[in-house]
Amino acid sequence: MNGYAFPFCGATLTAMPSGALYWRDAGLIVVGDLHLGKSLRLARRGGALLPPYEAEATLTKLDADLAATDARRVLCLGDSFDDDVAEAELPDATRLWLLRLMAGRDWTWIAGNHDPAPLSLGGAHRATVSEGPLTFRHIATPGARAEISAHYHPKWRVAGRSRPCFLCDGARLILPAYGAYTGGLFADDPALAGLLGPGTLAILTGPRAIPVPIVAPKPARPAFARRLP
Repeated sequence: MNGYAFPFCGATLTAMPSGALYWRDAGLIVVGDLHLGKSLRLARRGGALLPPYEAEATLTKLDADLAATDARRVLCLGDSFDDDVAEAELPDATRLWLLRLMAGRDWTWIAGNHDPAPLSLGGAHRATVSEGPLTFRHIATPGARAEISAHYHPKWRVAGRSRPCFLCDGARLILPAYGAYTGGLFADDPALAGLLGPGTLAILTGPRAIPVPIVAPKPARPAFARRLP
């Protein structure tokens, strides 16, 4: 599976290369920001025309992760659909594929800022979920502990390229966007830096999940402050 297992607030979790989070002891897979229907939403609103395959690419990943882990529970951390119309616009084949993945599984949708609960698809619908020592929600709450969230689509630079990543500081865990065609926010952006404490670890996605300590860049000294020879 090429994942990275790590302890977090009393639980042992695995960051998967796909961007999914696997909690083996709970039989649970957690994904955030699927943004299904993004290409259709952009076309509907007169935006950039993207190939309409993001739902297929996203569900292909999820199908593979569920097969690899045999997880019987799935928790979607909000923004599962790109807006409140995207659910209704799903092509029949995509809807049937998603329903097949949901069949026989305990499936929970957490509401995001892009989408309300997708009521027509079934499953449970929550604002937050508490499981054992952990709390799951879409957007991180300042000061929270043992919290797992999504929303920010974090990414990090490595070898001149950016890769989606998990961010963990021991008290808070933020998942990367799982969906295709999703942008991201660099981990040293002030919006994220203000949430995360020292010693934050970025777990890069890709062929393998790779942990990388984040070192905040040192601010450049103004020219007048440089030491004279």
